Amino acid sequence: MQKQLINDALFALKKDMHLKSLITRYPQPEFDRGQKGKKPFEALIRAIVYQQLSGKAAGTILGRFLALYPKEHYPTPEALSTTSEAKLRSVGLSGQKAGYLHDLSVKFLDGSVNPRKFSSMEDEDIRAHIIAVKGVGPWTADMFLMFTLHRPDILPTGDLGIQKGFQRLFNLRTLPNPEKMKKLAEPWKPYRTIASWYLWRLADEPAH
Repeated sequence: MQKQLINDALFALKKDMHLKSLITRYPQPEFDRGQKGKKPFEALIRAIVYQQLSGKAAGTILGRFLALYPKEHYPTPEALSTTSEAKLRSVGLSGQKAGYLHDLSVKFLDGSVNPRKFSSMEDEDIRAHIIAVKGVGPWTADMFLMFTLHRPDILPTGDLGIQKGFQRLFNLRTLPNPEKMKKLAEPWKPYRTIASWYLWRLADEPAH
Protein backbone atom coordinates (compact mmCIF):
# COMPACT_ATOMS: atom_id res chain seq x y z
CA MET A 1 0.00 0.00 0.00
CA GLN A 2 1.36 3.41 -0.95
CA LYS A 3 2.92 5.38 1.88
CA GLN A 4 1.08 8.57 0.90
CA LEU A 5 -2.27 6.79 1.11
CA ILE A 6 -1.41 5.49 4.58
CA ASN A 7 -0.31 8.97 5.67
CA ASP A 8 -3.60 10.43 4.40
CA ALA A 9 -5.51 7.69 6.20
CA LEU A 10 -3.74 8.28 9.51
CA PHE A 11 -4.31 12.03 9.27
CA ALA A 12 -8.04 11.39 8.84
CA LEU A 13 -8.35 8.57 11.37
CA LYS A 14 -6.54 10.47 14.12
CA LYS A 15 -9.55 12.78 14.23
CA ASP A 16 -11.58 9.85 15.60
CA MET A 17 -11.53 9.93 19.40
CA HIS A 18 -11.58 6.14 19.61
CA LEU A 19 -8.70 5.52 17.23
CA LYS A 20 -6.41 8.42 18.11
CA SER A 21 -4.69 6.77 21.08
CA LEU A 22 -4.29 3.51 19.16
CA ILE A 23 -2.63 5.24 16.24
CA THR A 24 -0.15 7.04 18.49
CA ARG A 25 0.62 3.77 20.33
CA TYR A 26 1.68 1.76 17.30
CA PRO A 27 3.94 2.25 14.28
CA GLN A 28 2.57 2.74 10.79
CA PRO A 29 0.60 -0.21 9.38
CA GLU A 30 2.30 -2.87 7.27
CA PHE A 31 0.22 -4.59 4.60
CA ASP A 32 2.70 -6.83 2.83
CA ARG A 33 2.40 -9.63 5.43
CA GLY A 34 4.36 -12.12 3.37
CA GLN A 35 2.46 -11.16 0.24
CA LYS A 36 4.94 -8.65 -1.19
CA GLY A 37 5.20 -9.06 -4.92
CA LYS A 38 2.68 -11.91 -5.01
CA LYS A 39 0.32 -11.99 -7.94
CA PRO A 40 -3.39 -12.66 -7.37
CA PHE A 41 -3.16 -16.30 -8.52
CA GLU A 42 -0.21 -16.97 -6.21
CA ALA A 43 -1.86 -15.23 -3.26
CA LEU A 44 -5.02 -17.33 -3.64
CA ILE A 45 -3.01 -20.56 -3.88
CA ARG A 46 -1.34 -19.63 -0.61
CA ALA A 47 -4.66 -18.74 1.00
CA ILE A 48 -6.19 -22.11 0.08
CA VAL A 49 -3.15 -24.08 1.28
CA TYR A 50 -3.13 -22.21 4.61
CA GLN A 51 -6.83 -22.70 5.39
CA GLN A 52 -7.52 -24.41 8.73
CA LEU A 53 -3.86 -25.22 9.35
CA SER A 54 -1.24 -23.84 11.71
CA GLY A 55 1.28 -21.55 10.07
CA LYS A 56 4.11 -24.07 10.47
CA ALA A 57 2.20 -27.02 8.99
CA ALA A 58 0.84 -24.92 6.13
CA GLY A 59 4.30 -23.54 5.37
CA THR A 60 5.71 -27.06 5.13
CA ILE A 61 2.95 -28.19 2.76
CA LEU A 62 3.29 -25.04 0.65
CA GLY A 63 7.02 -25.67 0.33
CA ARG A 64 6.42 -29.24 -0.85
CA PHE A 65 3.73 -28.04 -3.24
CA LEU A 66 6.00 -25.41 -4.81
CA ALA A 67 8.74 -28.04 -5.18
CA LEU A 68 6.46 -29.75 -7.71
CA TYR A 69 7.24 -26.83 -10.03
CA PRO A 70 11.03 -26.43 -9.80
CA LYS A 71 11.26 -24.20 -12.88
CA GLU A 72 8.73 -21.69 -11.53
CA HIS A 73 8.38 -19.65 -8.34
CA TYR A 74 4.67 -20.56 -8.34
CA PRO A 75 2.82 -22.67 -10.90
CA THR A 76 0.91 -21.02 -13.71
CA PRO A 77 -2.83 -21.75 -13.98
CA GLU A 78 -1.99 -24.06 -16.91
CA ALA A 79 0.59 -26.03 -14.92
CA LEU A 80 -1.65 -26.36 -11.88
CA SER A 81 -4.66 -27.47 -13.94
CA THR A 82 -2.68 -30.41 -15.36
CA THR A 83 -1.29 -31.55 -11.98
CA SER A 84 -3.14 -34.68 -10.88
CA GLU A 85 -5.04 -34.82 -7.61
CA ALA A 86 -2.83 -37.74 -6.55
CA LYS A 87 0.28 -35.61 -7.02
CA LEU A 88 -1.24 -32.75 -5.05
CA ARG A 89 -2.23 -35.10 -2.25
CA SER A 90 1.28 -36.53 -2.18
CA VAL A 91 2.61 -33.23 -0.78
CA GLY A 92 0.09 -33.21 2.07
CA LEU A 93 -2.89 -31.44 0.55
CA SER A 94 -6.32 -32.88 1.26
CA GLY A 95 -8.44 -34.11 -1.62
CA GLN A 96 -10.76 -31.19 -0.94
CA LYS A 97 -7.98 -28.60 -1.20
CA ALA A 98 -6.66 -30.27 -4.34
CA GLY A 99 -10.14 -29.76 -5.81
CA TYR A 100 -10.14 -26.13 -4.70
CA LEU A 101 -6.78 -25.51 -6.39
CA HIS A 102 -7.96 -27.11 -9.61
CA ASP A 103 -11.10 -24.98 -9.56
CA LEU A 104 -8.95 -21.88 -8.97
CA SER A 105 -6.79 -22.69 -12.00
CA VAL A 106 -9.83 -23.34 -14.22
CA LYS A 107 -11.45 -20.03 -13.24
CA PHE A 108 -8.26 -18.13 -14.05
CA LEU A 109 -7.91 -19.97 -17.37
CA ASP A 110 -11.49 -19.42 -18.53
CA GLY A 111 -11.55 -15.79 -17.40
CA SER A 112 -14.12 -16.21 -14.62
CA VAL A 113 -11.48 -14.53 -12.48
CA ASN A 114 -9.47 -12.02 -14.49
CA PRO A 115 -6.97 -10.01 -12.42
CA ARG A 116 -6.34 -7.66 -15.33
CA LYS A 117 -9.79 -6.23 -14.72
CA PHE A 118 -9.36 -5.77 -10.97
CA SER A 119 -8.02 -2.22 -11.24
CA SER A 120 -11.30 -1.06 -12.79
CA MET A 121 -13.56 -3.15 -10.52
CA GLU A 122 -15.28 -2.17 -7.28
CA ASP A 123 -14.39 -4.04 -4.09
CA GLU A 124 -17.73 -5.86 -3.96
CA ASP A 125 -17.40 -7.05 -7.56
CA ILE A 126 -13.94 -8.46 -6.91
CA ARG A 127 -15.20 -10.13 -3.74
CA ALA A 128 -18.00 -11.80 -5.71
CA HIS A 129 -15.53 -13.07 -8.33
CA ILE A 130 -13.14 -14.45 -5.72
CA ILE A 131 -15.86 -16.14 -3.67
CA ALA A 132 -16.99 -17.93 -6.84
CA VAL A 133 -13.82 -20.05 -6.50
CA LYS A 134 -14.51 -23.22 -4.51
CA GLY A 135 -13.05 -23.00 -1.02
CA VAL A 136 -12.74 -19.21 -1.02
CA GLY A 137 -15.11 -17.57 1.42
CA PRO A 138 -15.77 -13.99 2.55
CA TRP A 139 -12.87 -13.93 5.04
CA THR A 140 -10.33 -15.05 2.42
CA ALA A 141 -11.76 -12.54 -0.05
CA ASP A 142 -11.38 -9.73 2.50
CA MET A 143 -7.77 -10.71 3.27
CA PHE A 144 -7.07 -10.82 -0.48
CA LEU A 145 -8.52 -7.34 -0.98
CA MET A 146 -6.55 -5.96 1.97
CA PHE A 147 -3.16 -7.62 1.69
CA THR A 148 -2.82 -8.49 -2.01
CA LEU A 149 -4.74 -5.73 -3.77
CA HIS A 150 -4.22 -3.18 -0.97
CA ARG A 151 -7.76 -1.85 -1.16
CA PRO A 152 -8.03 0.86 1.53
CA ASP A 153 -11.66 0.55 2.63
CA ILE A 154 -12.21 -3.09 3.61
CA LEU A 155 -13.84 -4.04 6.93
CA PRO A 156 -13.50 -7.81 7.54
CA THR A 157 -16.44 -8.26 9.90
CA GLY A 158 -16.07 -12.04 9.85
CA ASP A 159 -12.62 -11.89 11.45
CA LEU A 160 -12.53 -12.75 15.16
CA GLY A 161 -9.63 -10.38 15.83
CA ILE A 162 -11.57 -7.49 14.33
CA GLN A 163 -14.61 -8.38 16.41
CA LYS A 164 -12.49 -8.44 19.58
CA GLY A 165 -10.89 -5.15 18.57
CA PHE A 166 -14.30 -3.51 18.29
CA GLN A 167 -15.37 -4.98 21.61
CA ARG A 168 -12.35 -3.50 23.36
CA LEU A 169 -12.30 -0.17 21.56
CA PHE A 170 -15.95 0.55 22.30
CA ASN A 171 -16.16 -1.30 25.65
CA LEU A 172 -18.91 -3.60 24.38
CA ARG A 173 -20.28 -6.37 26.58
CA THR A 174 -20.30 -8.92 23.78
CA LEU A 175 -18.72 -9.37 20.38
CA PRO A 176 -20.56 -7.13 17.89
CA ASN A 177 -22.43 -8.43 14.86
CA PRO A 178 -21.52 -7.26 11.33
CA GLU A 179 -24.19 -4.56 11.20
CA LYS A 180 -23.03 -3.08 14.51
CA MET A 181 -19.42 -3.03 13.30
CA LYS A 182 -20.34 -1.39 10.02
CA LYS A 183 -22.26 1.30 11.87
CA LEU A 184 -19.43 1.97 14.33
CA ALA A 185 -16.88 2.07 11.48
CA GLU A 186 -18.90 4.49 9.35
CA PRO A 187 -16.71 7.48 10.37
CA TRP A 188 -13.60 5.58 9.26
CA LYS A 189 -14.56 5.49 5.58
CA PRO A 190 -12.76 5.42 3.16
CA TYR A 191 -9.89 4.02 5.27
CA ARG A 192 -11.41 1.06 7.09
CA THR A 193 -8.57 -1.26 6.00
CA ILE A 194 -6.08 0.91 7.89
CA ALA A 195 -8.40 1.18 10.89
CA SER A 196 -8.72 -2.62 10.89
CA TRP A 197 -4.94 -2.97 11.19
CA TYR A 198 -5.14 -1.08 14.49
CA LEU A 199 -8.08 -3.15 15.68
CA TRP A 200 -5.94 -6.28 15.22
CA ARG A 201 -3.18 -4.68 17.31
CA LEU A 202 -5.69 -3.85 20.04
CA ALA A 203 -7.11 -7.38 20.01
CA ASP A 204 -3.60 -8.75 20.52
CA GLU A 205 -2.92 -6.63 23.57
CA PRO A 206 -2.98 -8.57 26.87
CA ALA A 207 -6.11 -8.08 28.92
CA HIS A 208 -5.78 -5.66 31.81
